[in-house]
Amino acid sequence: MNKKWEVNKYNENEVNELLKECNISRLLAILLCSRGIVAKEQVDLYLSPTRKDFYNPFLMPDMQKAVDRIINAIKNKEKVIIYGDYDVDGITSTTVLKQFLAERGLIVDWYIPNRLNEGYGLNKNAIKEINDKGYKLIITVDCGISALEEIKYAYDLGMEVIVTDHHEPVEVLPQCLAVVDAKRKDNIYPYNQLAGVGVVFKLIQALSIKLNLEEKEFLKFLDLVAVGTISDIVPLKDENRVIAKLGLKLVEVTKNIGLKTLISVLGFKKIDSTAISFGVAPRINASGRMGVQEKALNLFLTDNYEEAKKITQELNEFNNDRQAEEQKIFKEALEMLKKENDKSCIILGNENWHHGVIGIVASKITDMYFKPSILLCFEENEGKGSGRSIPGFDLHKALMECSKDIKKFGGHSMAIGITIEKDKFESFKTDFEKYAEQTNIKEIVPIVNIDAEISLKDLSIDIVKQLELLEPFGEANKMPQFLFKNMKIIAIRAISEGKHLKLKLKQDNYIIDAIGFNMGELSNLYQIEDRIDVVGNIGVNAFNGMENLQINIKDIRKAH
Repeated sequence: MNKKWEVNKYNENEVNELLKECNISRLLAILLCSRGIVAKEQVDLYLSPTRKDFYNPFLMPDMQKAVDRIINAIKNKEKVIIYGDYDVDGITSTTVLKQFLAERGLIVDWYIPNRLNEGYGLNKNAIKEINDKGYKLIITVDCGISALEEIKYAYDLGMEVIVTDHHEPVEVLPQCLAVVDAKRKDNIYPYNQLAGVGVVFKLIQALSIKLNLEEKEFLKFLDLVAVGTISDIVPLKDENRVIAKLGLKLVEVTKNIGLKTLISVLGFKKIDSTAISFGVAPRINASGRMGVQEKALNLFLTDNYEEAKKITQELNEFNNDRQAEEQKIFKEALEMLKKENDKSCIILGNENWHHGVIGIVASKITDMYFKPSILLCFEENEGKGSGRSIPGFDLHKALMECSKDIKKFGGHSMAIGITIEKDKFESFKTDFEKYAEQTNIKEIVPIVNIDAEISLKDLSIDIVKQLELLEPFGEANKMPQFLFKNMKIIAIRAISEGKHLKLKLKQDNYIIDAIGFNMGELSNLYQIEDRIDVVGNIGVNAFNGMENLQINIKDIRKAH
């Protein structure tokens, strides 16, 4: 597949200014400038944030109202329930708020809907059950902003609701005590991209200020707040970066027994955003995907090591089950695609697919074919599914244009959830494919974003290690990608039974190792003495006590 390589631009004068004012390498200065960080104060905040860099929580809409009502509940020893979500953001949000309020002497319980039976957000059956148990105050976390009917139903039953959320509001806000969400149109809070757990963190910060507590009473939860923030793939910029950078330091020495136990079995050499994204998050999410969401929450709430070990083992098993289910669906989807013509989009449905897993498969299919995809699983007369898109094709807008056969849908331009009656699937599929054909989708080319073009002579182990200051990496703060031009292949082979590509490359008099994961087939396209251009990350590979630089290849082409 042809890809377009785009190298970021930066201002040479700004790079030189940073070099004068900061004790950093030229390469790090280039990367900071290309990310829009051009002043010393910005560099200090970006590379070394402190607890003083959090914004005033009372700038958030309705924060004062929420705090006053919760303090009232503490004084009157009311029964309060937290209504959360089954993903990592929802689980960490529920844990943090429950533990903070319990430490203030509040009797507080939780409700997490079952992904398979109830789906996301508030529902009337759950609200009735909560009311029947005598709860009079519901605090939502990571949900609630669009639950207008459900919140009205709670009020009709005599309950009060505080919404804390980070999703986009609909035209009308829910009628409740407080709606704490920085995405509200009347928001004046300086940053509106917090995860749900980030909003909860601001709530406990505000409560701590109002109750004259020491800072440590809310800061000690930054480990879980960082886990939820990184896992929810929100931009790791601004206040999210402060949360992630400080929080990861706490994760390394976490006092949360469940988190500590889970991390101890993952086998990651370093506790960074990669360990959270590829180690912690999949196991917590697997619990919700397989319909046993309470297991993940109990892991973070337990203060018993034996229970934590038992739950960790169960989460590993759920994750293995999820992976097996994912592989099965992926294989079946690829088989079905062999019978499809070359369409601009991919829409598939099947009876035996697990709807807690198909979103991951849709994502893999989209990455593989660079086409928007929607996968549905049929249960009786209904199909429930997930869709993923490519940059430049608005999936949410496409569904709005093809909505006549859709029962319900939600999401945004890049990811959606959808429900369709089974007998309307073919009609929807035809409409959607027709809509996709009429757009410019075939002209959209995948773009490889490159931070800078560099030469091997500009690199050293110390310079590359300094790039770790840019961590944590994630959404809107990707691991730097570099372009190396006119490299000569001096050794090439496929490894791991032909799966991966191993190269030794030379540029001028400098030699470097390179690895291309899942690129083994390219060993047949290139040979020794070929000149190539390479895009990749640069890292330090430690082996047998020796440290060497290595390129992790993302794309290759013949040198021009």
